[in-house]
Amino acid sequence: MVVTVNKLLAACACLIACPALATGLEVDIAGDANGTVVIDLFEDVAPKHVEQITALASEGAYDGVVFHRVIDGFMAQTGDVEFGKAGGDTSGAGRGGSNRPDLPAEFSDLNFDRGVVGMARSQSPNSANSQFFIMFDEGYFLNGQYTVVGKVTSGMDVVDQIKLGKGANGSVLGTPDQMKAVRVTD
Repeated sequence: MVVTVNKLLAACACLIACPALATGLEVDIAGDANGTVVIDLFEDVAPKHVEQITALASEGAYDGVVFHRVIDGFMAQTGDVEFGKAGGDTSGAGRGGSNRPDLPAEFSDLNFDRGVVGMARSQSPNSANSQFFIMFDEGYFLNGQYTVVGKVTSGMDVVDQIKLGKGANGSVLGTPDQMKAVRVTD
């Protein structure tokens, strides 16, 4: 009985001392769009995805990553920490990820409405890694097919100004806008 009580006390102490889960991101965007976007992350809906995004943001992995695919009336995609760093060759942006493992899908019944943030992936539902997208408008055909990780709570006016892609499949030609800095918020 003493061992059980001691374990319970230790668990309670950890809950008090351990940091709370991150609940959001502040994203400073630079380029045609300039300003800060605030995103509320849904750790109760997609805990593994939120954990990966916040870990990458805390490491600075998203700082300087471009919006490589931006489709008017649909979405702006970013987060390729492997091939999407501004100042380098970003022609491969959209094909990479991070050094972390791909994630299993965490589909929900949340709709892809304007401002919703979803995880990008390949054909496999279990291939999301670091890339994500912000919806310009509703995209209900994505419901149940992609993982919803959050929603923009401030700064959609900035998102609306992100340089649009004029290339194949929405690829951004010239110098794309970038996430200058990404901070995790409580």
